[in-house]
Amino acid sequence: MMGMKKRFSALLTGLAITMALSLGLAAPAFAQSAQDQINNGLCAGSNLQFTENPGQCSAASSDATTKINNLVRTVVNLLSAVVGIVAVIMIIVGGFRYVTSGGNDTSVTAAKNTILYAIIGLIVVALAQIIVRFTLSKLTNG
Repeated sequence: MMGMKKRFSALLTGLAITMALSLGLAAPAFAQSAQDQINNGLCAGSNLQFTENPGQCSAASSDATTKINNLVRTVVNLLSAVVGIVAVIMIIVGGFRYVTSGGNDTSVTAAKNTILYAIIGLIVVALAQIIVRFTLSKLTNG
């Protein structure tokens, strides 16, 4: 039993490291020239973006909102995937406990509760996905 706890702990640690690497360590695609950095800096003070025309700035687009929506969507998708995997594993564990209960009423009840709560967890995750997608689509469309 202790070996299973260590393996589960190692699995969760690996998932956490993978999520951290995929979310935060993306390298920039290109480096800007010094003149572009100066122009962007001059426009940034007034919440504007530099255009191709020399010395002109334009109003900033809603890139920040899009980035936040994408971040929220990514986090919810990753958490949903992790919870979904855990729920499926718990359904398997509950099924195994049910089969090996040997007719003992308390063991059968515990196994059924494990399966029931895992299925409820899957339903909650599915509803969370629907709510987040609906909310983000309403925020994006105005």
